[in-house]
Amino acid sequence: MMMVRKAAIVAASMLMVLAFVSMNDDVSHFLASLKYKEVKTASAQVSYSQSERERLLSLINAEAEKRNIPPVNARIDRVWRAIPGYNGLEVDVEKTLEAALLAPPAETIPYIYKEVEPEIKLNDLGPHPIYRGNPNKKMISLMINVAWGNEYIDSILNTLKKDKVKATFFLDGSWLNKNAEIAKRIQAEGHEMSNHAYTHPDMSALNRQAQHSQIAKTEALLKSTLNVNNKWFAPPSGAFNQATVQIAEEMGLKTVLWTIDTIDWQKPPADTIIRKIAQKIEPGALILMHPTSSTRDALAGIIATAKEKGYAIGTVSETLSSKRLKAAVEAAQ
Repeated sequence: MMMVRKAAIVAASMLMVLAFVSMNDDVSHFLASLKYKEVKTASAQVSYSQSERERLLSLINAEAEKRNIPPVNARIDRVWRAIPGYNGLEVDVEKTLEAALLAPPAETIPYIYKEVEPEIKLNDLGPHPIYRGNPNKKMISLMINVAWGNEYIDSILNTLKKDKVKATFFLDGSWLNKNAEIAKRIQAEGHEMSNHAYTHPDMSALNRQAQHSQIAKTEALLKSTLNVNNKWFAPPSGAFNQATVQIAEEMGLKTVLWTIDTIDWQKPPADTIIRKIAQKIEPGALILMHPTSSTRDALAGIIATAKEKGYAIGTVSETLSSKRLKAAVEAAQ
C-alpha cells in the first residue's frame, strides 16, 4: 500500500512539472506576441511620423519664406557717418519641425527663429566715427564721461541700480589713475568701462604721436586696473580729426560720439534735460552726460521717459551691436 501511495505522489509531481513547463511555454509565447505587437505598433508610429513630418516640413518651408526678415547691412551715412547693421530673423526649419511634431495636433505650428547677421558689419566700414545705433533697434544708451565730479557718482550709481539700468562710463585716464576704487565700484555694479583719453585734451589739436599716447595710456590703465577688453573711444568734448579715428581704429577701438547732448556741464534744471530727451529720443540714440548735479537730478526722469516710450536701455556695446532686441524676437514667434 505504501508503494502504491509513493507511486501516486511521484506521478502527480511529474504531471505538475509537465503542466508548469507547458504553462511557461504558453506564457513565453504570449509575451513574445506582445513584443511583436509593440514592434508592429512602433513601426506604424514611425511610418505615421514620417508622413506627418513631410507634410509639416512642406508647410513650414512655405511659411518661412513669408516670415523671414532680411538683415540690414552696416552703412556710411552722410550725416550720422558709421551706422551699425541689424540682424535679420529666419525661421529655424529643423527646430520648428521638431516642436511641431511634439505639439498636440490641434495646435498651430510653434515657429522658432534664429538671427541672421548682416553681410556688412560695423567693423567692415573702416575708420569712421559713430553717432548712433541702427534706427531699427529701439534701444538707447547712457554715455557718462568721467573726468571730474566724484561727489555725484554715488547718487548716479544708486539711481542706475534702482532702475536696473547699465550705462557706459568713459573714463579719463588721469581720473582713473587717482580713483581706481571708485572705478572698480562702477565696474562691479555691471557698467561698461571705456576710454576717454588721458588728460581730457582737444584731440584735434594734437599731433599723431600725442594722440596715440593719450589713447594708449588710458587703454593700458583700463587693462591693468580693471582688466577691461575695451572696444570704444570717446574723444573729450567731441573734438577729433580723421587721424584720431584712424589711430583708435589701429588700436582696435571705434570712435564714439553722441546723438543727444544733455549739456549738463552748463547746469541746466533737471526738467529741462528731461524735456529735451523726451523730444529728441529715437532708436539707437547715444545720450551724453557727465557726473554733474544736473545729471544726478535728471537721471531718474530720463530713464522713466525712455521706458515710457518703449525703449530698452543698454550699454554702448549693446546698442551698437547688430543683435536684435529680445522683445523683437519674441514678438515674431
